[in-house]
Amino acid sequence: MRKNRKKRNPYVVGFIVFILLYFFVYKPFKLINVRGGALKKSAQQLKKDFAKNDLDLVKKDLDDFSVKYAALEREAKPLYLFAFIPYVGDMKNGLEAGNYMIRAAKESVVAISPYADLIGFKKGEASFVEKSAEDRLQTAVLTLDKIVDRIDPISKNFEQAEIRLNKINPHRYPKNFLGFKAQDKVANLRNSALGVTTLFVDAKPLLKQLPDILGKDEPKTYLILFQNDKERRATGGFLTSYAVFNIDKGRIKKESSDDIYQLDNSLSSHPRAPREILAYHKGVSQFVIRDSNLSPDFVESIKLFNSLYQKSPKKVDYDGIITLDSKVLVDMLTIFGDTEAGGVVFSAKEDKRCDCPQVIYTLFDIVDRPVNYVKEDRKGILGQLMQALLLKVLGFSPSRYWGPFIENSIHNLDTKHILVHFPDKTLQESIEKLNYGGRIRQFNGDYLHINNVNFAGAKSNLFVNETVESKTTFKGNTVEREVLIDWRNPYPHSDCNLERGGLCLNAQLRNWIRIYVPKGSKLVEFIGSETPVKTYDELGKTVFEGFLRVNPLGKATVQVTYTLPDGISANNYELLVQKQPSVDTLTLKALIKGKTVYNQLLDKDVVITD
Repeated sequence: MRKNRKKRNPYVVGFIVFILLYFFVYKPFKLINVRGGALKKSAQQLKKDFAKNDLDLVKKDLDDFSVKYAALEREAKPLYLFAFIPYVGDMKNGLEAGNYMIRAAKESVVAISPYADLIGFKKGEASFVEKSAEDRLQTAVLTLDKIVDRIDPISKNFEQAEIRLNKINPHRYPKNFLGFKAQDKVANLRNSALGVTTLFVDAKPLLKQLPDILGKDEPKTYLILFQNDKERRATGGFLTSYAVFNIDKGRIKKESSDDIYQLDNSLSSHPRAPREILAYHKGVSQFVIRDSNLSPDFVESIKLFNSLYQKSPKKVDYDGIITLDSKVLVDMLTIFGDTEAGGVVFSAKEDKRCDCPQVIYTLFDIVDRPVNYVKEDRKGILGQLMQALLLKVLGFSPSRYWGPFIENSIHNLDTKHILVHFPDKTLQESIEKLNYGGRIRQFNGDYLHINNVNFAGAKSNLFVNETVESKTTFKGNTVEREVLIDWRNPYPHSDCNLERGGLCLNAQLRNWIRIYVPKGSKLVEFIGSETPVKTYDELGKTVFEGFLRVNPLGKATVQVTYTLPDGISANNYELLVQKQPSVDTLTLKALIKGKTVYNQLLDKDVVITD
């Protein structure tokens, strides 16, 4: 005889389910929403503190943010029971990553506290504010070991955060859910946080070497190369002048500066110019230092530079090379104000004679305008200006000026207006991890780098604007790419008559163009080159090479169509676009499958997805 089973009361079961859902789902989500609102306000206040450069306020409100974040984590923990569900697992990983980032932030505040005023932060308590800026820098260098000791624990917290952030997969979220762009939102949050953690982890080797870079134990010598980006070359601009600076225990001293032509004249002989110069330059048959930055890869250009520089009696044994362009000068003048050098006052204010900053026009006027007398040290004026600006850097109040100065310098490194090279392998690797070394990068996906070189085209890049339209189309198993490049010069021709003493800034742009794409790509069509198109492999890429001219009040267009190698497909398609150093006038529009996914000024390297 079968025993009668007790029937479950559906109301009891429903009540139990309700209780479970209430305490483990509804209530946590409701409290998370409340805590999240409070946390958002705290984060906004913290952002204001950073804007004020007040370290004491940052520390105080970071503690407040930490308390509110801990409360949010407590409310979320009941949901961790469901971490096997991907979305809940992502929340758990995200919150844990945030916890580690807060720990790292707290330790960072403690680490930089003794140097607050030096790097542009205000502090309520006195540090070494009574010392001169140069003495403060020296004190900082001599005590940097203390902050270096804190880098490892800070880095470990960032590494733990990075591990958890990498577990979050934005692609599992719907692109559009009830009008909410879920996938983009998750991707942006993840990538923003991941950018911070990755930056610190990548910067760690460089940070640990800072005492050595700043001459803590022995003096360091740095060769500064000035690139005229208005006469564009492969690494950013024409090498116009140079300077040598020494750093000894944080004390900076200019040893020398000169016109790059004087450096070239110091060589007893010059080799025959390479193929590219013979083919595209105007009336140049010898290889000179000022034309040596031929490769878009900065390290390769440095090798060419050194092949000539090492033969000069003026050479120095340098510990690093730093290139600067005109934007760096303009930015420094914007921060520190009008500056006198060589009896001339330089300013960042707009000059109507060129619709450019006054310092740009004035330097060209001094250096390039023909006169009936010999100009002494004509391009050495740049070194004098940098020395004058350096004195302002060291003489002005750090709490007022150094914050904007350091922030601006990092931005110029990010956007390739400053390039750095170290002969030391470890230092060079750390620079390249931060993408400060001007390297052509290897990438597991689609790739595009457009490199333009102005050969004997005056300073016409000051007047020419460029737009690039990139299209990716998937045709079965074939990926077809089309790149359309447009140059426009809306300004009239300058007076280039030498006898009249005209200042020849805007003239015909003679443009050698190279388009770097994934190795193995096949050229379908190249329209717009005035010379036969060349295709070859270089720097791990396939290159399409041509030449064109752009007249004042004129325009030119190049259209390149090619197919990608078999290894690149529509599945998780990504396109890395690397900008040319010093270029800040190129607008990129990228379309994938007919949809515009990027349309803005290309100011740094960018990975584009659909």
